[in-house]
Formats: sequence, C-alpha cells, structure tokens
Amino acid sequence: MAPQASTAIALIFLLRFSTCNADGDLRHVALSHDSTDIIDIGSTQEADYQSALKRIKPSTSAEHQQEAVTDLIKRLIPARAADFRVFIVPPVNGQEKDNVTVVSSDGTVNITASSGVAASYGFHYYLKKFCKCHISWDGNQLNLPELLPPASIALKASDRFRYFGNVCTASYSWVWWDWFEWEKQIDWMAMNGITLPLAPTAQEVIWIKIYLELGMTSEEIEEHIAGPPFLAWGRMGNIRGWGGPISIDSQWYTDKLELQHKILNRMRSLGMIPVLPAFAGHVPRAFQRLYPDANFTKMSIWNFFPDQYCCPLLLDPTSELFQETGKMFITEIMKEFGTDHMYSADPFNEMRPSSNNTDYISAISRSIFTSMSEVDKDAIWVLQNWMFVNDKNFWTKEVAKTFLTAVPIGRILVLDLQSELKEQYTNLDSYFGQPYIWNMLHNYGGTLGLYGAIDRVNQLVYESRTRENSTMMGIGLTPEGIGQNYVMYDFMMETGWNTEPVDLTQWFTDYSIRRYGISDERAIAAWQLLKVSTYNYTGATALHGRYFYIMRPNLKSRPTIWYNANQLIQAWNKLVNMAQNVSKENQLFKHDLIDVTREASGLFALYHYTLMVKSFKTNNSVEFMDNASQLLNLLGDMELILASGENFLVGKWLESAKSAATSLQERHLLEQNARNQITLWGPNGEILDYAGKQWSGIVSHYFKPRWMLFIQKLNESLTTGSYFDQAKFNEQVFFDVEQKFTLDNNEFPVDPQGDALEIAIEIHKKWQPIYKKRFHQYMRKLKRHFYQKQQFKLNKLQEL
Repeated sequence: MAPQASTAIALIFLLRFSTCNADGDLRHVALSHDSTDIIDIGSTQEADYQSALKRIKPSTSAEHQQEAVTDLIKRLIPARAADFRVFIVPPVNGQEKDNVTVVSSDGTVNITASSGVAASYGFHYYLKKFCKCHISWDGNQLNLPELLPPASIALKASDRFRYFGNVCTASYSWVWWDWFEWEKQIDWMAMNGITLPLAPTAQEVIWIKIYLELGMTSEEIEEHIAGPPFLAWGRMGNIRGWGGPISIDSQWYTDKLELQHKILNRMRSLGMIPVLPAFAGHVPRAFQRLYPDANFTKMSIWNFFPDQYCCPLLLDPTSELFQETGKMFITEIMKEFGTDHMYSADPFNEMRPSSNNTDYISAISRSIFTSMSEVDKDAIWVLQNWMFVNDKNFWTKEVAKTFLTAVPIGRILVLDLQSELKEQYTNLDSYFGQPYIWNMLHNYGGTLGLYGAIDRVNQLVYESRTRENSTMMGIGLTPEGIGQNYVMYDFMMETGWNTEPVDLTQWFTDYSIRRYGISDERAIAAWQLLKVSTYNYTGATALHGRYFYIMRPNLKSRPTIWYNANQLIQAWNKLVNMAQNVSKENQLFKHDLIDVTREASGLFALYHYTLMVKSFKTNNSVEFMDNASQLLNLLGDMELILASGENFLVGKWLESAKSAATSLQERHLLEQNARNQITLWGPNGEILDYAGKQWSGIVSHYFKPRWMLFIQKLNESLTTGSYFDQAKFNEQVFFDVEQKFTLDNNEFPVDPQGDALEIAIEIHKKWQPIYKKRFHQYMRKLKRHFYQKQQFKLNKLQEL
C-alpha cells in the first residue's frame, strides 16, 4: 500500500452511521462505497447477548480432537495410556456448554465428551478425584493404582467458556518458551478445561511485513519494537523500543512464527478457540513521516519512561488510515494463522484517552471493531477491562457505557480481569449488556509469595452467575505471571464445572493427599492452616507480592502482613516435622517445603528489619548491628533454601533467555533483557522491583548486596552522627548493585544445589525457637494495622 490512503482502499472503506429499523431499535449499519447496499452488522438492543457467540465453535473435526486427546494421554502416562479410550460426540440441538462422562470398569476408562477440551478435563478429573493424582506447574504426582478404580460420572460445564491468559503473561512467563514448554502448557490448559486461550505469539512478524509494505525502514521498525520481555507493553502502546532492537532479519522472528503455528495447531486440535491479536490503534512514530497529513495523538508518558522509549502514536479512530491499518493486520493474521473469530485488542491499558467526548470515545471502539468485522464478519472483540479498573476517574459509568455500547451487543467479550477483588460487572451493570468472563487475576509481575483469596473465589463466581441480568459467559485465569500458588489455580478451574460453593476444608484435605501422593495428618493440618491464613485474604484492595526485602532498602518501608503469622509458622512446623519421613523423590513436597520456608524466613527478616530501623532512629548502634546482622543472615539462609529447588533458580530464567537467541549479539541482548525485567524494569528503574523474584541468585547477587550497602551507610551515619541521605544512597545502589546486575554476565546454576529437606530442617532448627511471644505480638500488630488501612481505603472508595 502507498503511504497515502489509496483510492482502492478509500472506495471499499465503509462510512458508518446509525439508523432505526421499523420497530425503533437502533441498528449499526455500514454504507458501501456506491451508497446502494445497507449492511446490517448488529443491534445495540439485541435481546440475546449470546447470539453472536453461538457461532464460535471448535474448528477441528471430532475425529481430530479424539486423536489429539489420545495423544495427550500418551504423553502424560505412556505406560497406562491403553487403559483409556476417548470418544468425541459433538453437541446437537444447540447445546453449547461442554459435557463429559467418564465410566470406568474392569480397569478400562471410557471418556465420552462434547469436545477435546471436555474429554481432557474429564480425564484429569478422574485422575484427581479417583486416582488421587496431581498435575501442576510445579511438577506431577502420577502414582496410579495398578487397577484403575471404578467410576461413573457425568460432568457439565456451568458456562460456555473457560479463558486463560493476560496480555502480560506473554512477557512475564511465556517469553522464553520453546515448544517443549508450550506443549506441556497446552496439555495443562486442556486438562483444566480451557476453551479460550490467549495466543499472542509472533504478531510482530505480521507487523514487520505490514510496516515494510507501507514503506517504513528497518531502522524505524527496530526503533519501535520492544525487547521480548517487554513486548506486552509495546503491544498495548505503553512503550516503544525498550529492550531492543532485534534485527527484523533475525532468525528469532522465523522461530517465533514456526512456534505460533505449532501452538495454534495443537490448541485447535484439542478443540480450543485461540484468541488472536487485532489492531488497537497504536502505531510507530514513523507513521508521521509516511502520512504527514494524518491525525495522530501522542500517547501519554507511562511510568516516567523517557521519550526515547515511550509514547507511540494513536491513529485518529475516525480516519480511513485507521481502518486501512486495522484491516491489513487482520487480513494478514487470517492469511498466516487462520482464524477462530476471537480477537484481542486493548487500546488504553493504563493510558488515558485524549478526550472523554462521547463521540470520540464511541468512535474509538467502533473503529477497532469495524476493522475486525469488515474482514471477518463473525469477529468477536475480546477486551481486557483493566482501563475501567485502573482509571475510574476517567472511565465513569457514562463514558464506559459509551465505549462498550458503540459495538453491537454480543460482539465484545469483556474480561473482568480481577473479579475476585476488583470486579466491575457490578459497577457497570453487567457491562451494559455485553457478555463478560469472571476471572481470577491473582498475580502481578510473576512475583512469589503465598497468597490467595480462596473464600472470595468460592463465593463470588456463583453469585455472579445468578445475579439479576447477568451476562456472565464463563470463568478464567488472568495472572500476569504463572508458576506460583498453584493451589489457587487448581481450585479456580473447578468453578467452571461446579454449580455451588464447595466445602473448603474437605477440598484442601483432598488437595494435600493428591499433591504429595500420601495421606499424612501433618500435611493435611498444614494445608488447613494455610487455607485460613495465607490463602484467605479478605482485604479491600489487591496485593502485589513485593515483600519488603526484595525492594530497594529504605527507612520508610510499610510492611504488609495480612494473615495470622502464627498459623503460617505452625504450618511450617508441621511440614518440617514431616520432612524426615518423606521420600527425597517427592518433588511436590520438596517444592512446598521450600516455599513455606521462604515465607517464614521472610517474616523473621521483617521482624529484624523493623527492630533495625527502630534502633537506628533511637541511635542504639549495638541493637542496630545485631538486628542488621540477623537480617543479612536470614537472606543468606534464604539463598540456601531457594538454591535447593529447581523452580526457584534465576539461572533457569537467564539460561532460557540466552538459549532463545539466534546469534551471540542476541544472546547478550536477551540476557540483559531478562535481568532488567526482574530488577530495574526500565533503563533507569522506572518500575523498580515490580517483577522481582525470590529466586536463588537474585537474593545473593542483588537483594543481599543492596541491604549490605544500606546497612553500611546507616552504620556510618550512626557512628559519625551524620545525616543518612536516602537519595544519595538510591543513586549509589543504582550504579553499584542494580544496574551492575543487569549488565553483568556471570552464570548461575540451572540445577538445584543441596538437599532441600535437610536445609529446611536446619533453617527451622536455627531460627524457629528464637521467635516467641514478642515476635507474634508484633506480627498481630502489623496485621491489625494493615486491615485498618484497608478499611480506610474501602470507606474512601465507597464515598467516591
């Protein structure tokens, strides 16, 4: 296409307007170029919000899905796969919700389901509930009985869809994956009933092709595309170029294109409906050179990123160029990957539109949708609701309604992104008739830390389904990062098939048994304690697992303790007591023992931090150094316990990044990218420690050195009587520790070091007896203070 809007494109561009039908209902129509044909594309008052979604179905045959599920079973349990038989019987008579029956007798299990996903879920359900097996991101426990137990069960999904993915997950968790990781992940999705997976991989390949066709230079394209672990925010218009460039001629893009084809083929073979990307209006700054007469809005600065890396352009939504660009992208996406008619586009992720004028707001959403629907008449726009959560001052009820109802009812599927804590379907009247999915977000930045709002999930999913005028169409998982707190994700996906809340006490008991493959009263008791403490968050606002010791040290850190610390310590005691009797081959027990030891050590470190700060402020140098030494000692022990677990190693993250490179130059660039995301998150620490990980290697080479420097400077202040300058410390720690870590290339182990069980026992023996009455009194005080602040925030929100 020529840089100027071509005559041919202009001729097929459809001028949109509104009219009324004979019954007075407002209809969205498009006028063709010769003004003779009126093309009906939907109604804002369509009675059935589900009608458009009824056309969304698996694209592969029953036979193909049946074969795919059979292969999945062979991959998971090759020695026992012959004991399972799969039959796919597609639904008839308009039945759209998945169903599956599992019948087992004489050691043979017959699975009959409406789709490959339903069959996979039924298979997984049988393993969990009847064979007491466990499949998770942390590892699997697949000790099947010699004779498979009898069963006769019929399951029916409670909703049409089960969704998985957050735009950010692609950068925080999937970024370095090759087919080995993706194959396991897709199997996991299927066995957990996921029907709508987000599939954003390789979209930059499509954009590069389009940009080159438009006349953009290689340098202009490379200036725009962010580095791999920052692509999510480049895609949403938050940043441009940071972490790049990867040459547009690199094998990297070819590899990603091949990977996306494998991902989509496998998803579709199992009966999933992948959600592909669409155009949200963001374009490189080079568009100003190509189209000097077009209207653009420069996106606002996001998180103080410098101009070199911020503020791409937003095309005028009423322009022909917007439609040309959007339709080019959808056309190329469909040509390369096919389509299942579901498209993701997020125009204002933590970015405010330039105007709240209703004509402008409606034009934006209408233009985004039209650029999809004029290429794919069955297109459904999948929209994350985060802009409504993040900027309520702008997105008032009226403005949100204007945006959402400019698109025909049923043609936007809204992801209520954090329904367990920040649901918007209540405030926005079930999205004014647009269908939505109830999601558990749970995690920010892929951070670690025992956390969950299990009671809320167990209640609110069912309330949402049954509330008056609900347009809920499913449940889903939308974490920014995965690989932690698996219990919450396991539990959440069962709500897609349950019709009422479950007995949490029984559920956690069963979970502990199948996770470890043993029934041990200590394990059961430990999980009951975790259920009522770390996994029973009841605050008013969302938590982010940025524990004080993974953040840049300062004297004003506000520790967050929202659970009963004594219950956590009791759970730790019970798991440590088990450790001498558990096989060293029990990987899932080992993982949890490391995780709980990490959490308990963090509480002890917090205790010494607060005493250290208090002694500094009272000029007590002896107590200051005593508590500072204890804090550093605990960080040293935390490094030891984390190093013993394969899921807690920074070396694996860095090696994955380097292995994804296709040249020595890329290898260095990708390692810097990987180091930066989990530390500075930006050239100057713009989102410092947001994605900080409690991993071995980061503790020893990043967190602990920062604390050592901090303690050194505080001690100098005490001994000389001089003022401690936080700003000066921030500058020094940036250069001496933080930036140095991101630019370094030292290697870290990719395999566990030491015996996790023995290390945990030693840490427990060393620290647990020290903390008695005073420690627990202080933790109770912190918890009480936290919930007082939460109630204050809640009151303020209610006032607003």
